[in-house]
Amino acid sequence: MRRMVAETRLHPADLILPAFVREGAREPVPISAMPGVVQHTRDTLRKAAVEALAAGVAGIMLFGVPEDAKKDAAGTAGTDPDGILQVAIRDVRAEVGDDLIIMSDLCLDEYTDHGHCGVLDAAGRVDNDATLERYAEMAQVQADAGVHVVGPSGMMDGQVGVVRDALDQTGHEDVSILAYTVKYASAFYGPFREAVGSSLQGDRKTYQQDPANVRESLRELALDLAEGADMVMVKPALPYLDVLAKVAEAVDVPVAAYQISGEYAMVEAAAANGWIDRDRAIMETLTGVKRAGANMILTYWATEVARRLGA
Repeated sequence: MRRMVAETRLHPADLILPAFVREGAREPVPISAMPGVVQHTRDTLRKAAVEALAAGVAGIMLFGVPEDAKKDAAGTAGTDPDGILQVAIRDVRAEVGDDLIIMSDLCLDEYTDHGHCGVLDAAGRVDNDATLERYAEMAQVQADAGVHVVGPSGMMDGQVGVVRDALDQTGHEDVSILAYTVKYASAFYGPFREAVGSSLQGDRKTYQQDPANVRESLRELALDLAEGADMVMVKPALPYLDVLAKVAEAVDVPVAAYQISGEYAMVEAAAANGWIDRDRAIMETLTGVKRAGANMILTYWATEVARRLGA
């Protein structure tokens, strides 16, 4: 009876798998704060993509982890056609073609030696406009590598418009933009910084959003849509379900939510201590995100949950 009258239903096609690929890795590198998640080798990333496709997952979001020696102030590895993310995009595209939507993180933080999402000015502050020039270059090389969707996540003012122009001017009109429209300066990003080998010291409060604010997020939403966003995202998911619901009510484009590393880690840690039922907690959190209005959910459990839903 519960199944028959359920108002919210999860489906494998709702899910997107975030995945990390580490340059030079010969075997997967476990991420200590995210049990079960690894920095992939190029070969294991291909395998993970095939497994996600077989389970019915809709897409995979790729994050590159370059060698430390290749990080610099401008994040040049992020725009190198042979940089790890571009290589990974080509690998996955060769493996799954158009059957799995390939998404890529469009941001400099993995590639800069200071760990910020943009280039810095002489005073050590993130230079918004100089960073946009770098994002335009990133969009082009990622599109050239074969990505279907770019995800500009750096939270620079005007980033969606600059990326759209860069894609259109280089013949990549069919590459979509998943805008990181609402991205809060959250404490729950901690495990992710291990996952991408971040060099960040300090925080990103000058360009990520204040957790206390909602109207600010709706202004960002209006700007991203005006600049050409094809899809919009709220990140993190669970602490901001109210914001997610407001965004979903306000737009007629697909809405994504990112169930981030800290959300994943909390459930896994509590389950490992026997404090909660792991499988039920996973499904409950994802159902809550879907109920709040997400059409797509980025979650590290994507393949596991898709298999469960398809069983």
